[in-house]
Amino acid sequence: MIVAIHQPQYLPWIGYFDKLDRADVFVLLDNVQYKKNEWQNRNRIRTSQGWQWITVPVLYNYPEKINSVKINNTIYWRRKHLNALVYNYSKAPFFKEHQSFFEETFSNHWEYLVEINVHIIKYLNRALGINKEIVLASRLSLSEEPTRRLVDICKHVQADTYLSGKDGAKYMNFDAFAQADIQVIFQDFHHPAYSQLHEPFETFMSVIDLLFNHGHRSMEIIRSRNRQ
Repeated sequence: MIVAIHQPQYLPWIGYFDKLDRADVFVLLDNVQYKKNEWQNRNRIRTSQGWQWITVPVLYNYPEKINSVKINNTIYWRRKHLNALVYNYSKAPFFKEHQSFFEETFSNHWEYLVEINVHIIKYLNRALGINKEIVLASRLSLSEEPTRRLVDICKHVQADTYLSGKDGAKYMNFDAFAQADIQVIFQDFHHPAYSQLHEPFETFMSVIDLLFNHGHRSMEIIRSRNRQ
């Protein structure tokens, strides 16, 4: 059994779902330190002018963990995010198939960042046809030491293989995995090209850009570059 582990991001990019697709179980690492100005509260969408950030405002006090970070709801962000999707994607072939989900999502009051991130990731897991098991790390009893934490997660979900991101080798203690008889493999992601509403093609957008443009063919497009 293969497990992949990743922080819960906001409207994650395409490579995030390639990783989810390669795993049997996907663990959302929501109980580690929040990283400011990364991908946990923002991502990029395609516009006629290129791309733009779409960011959830947060109230963050260092060194809070991800699942403790609250959303700054004094800022008018939910309607702004929905309007950004409608304005930039209403003419995309498959936008209307997912519009009601995002309308419902942005009509809800979310107190914690992790809540909306998990809600969206689980929906995209289904919408893309991946349908893998998703587990929250905060519900498990884990070590605080980084590599030991990963090994503990593997044991909890009974995985014999850990699928790491390409940079995992920079910080992992491979001996700890070997001692636990857990194989470590690395994601080798190749970004696919696909048609967007506007040219030229922009890489590293949120996966919703692919989904709104290609619908049920989205994972076929990802796999075409990553299963050879």
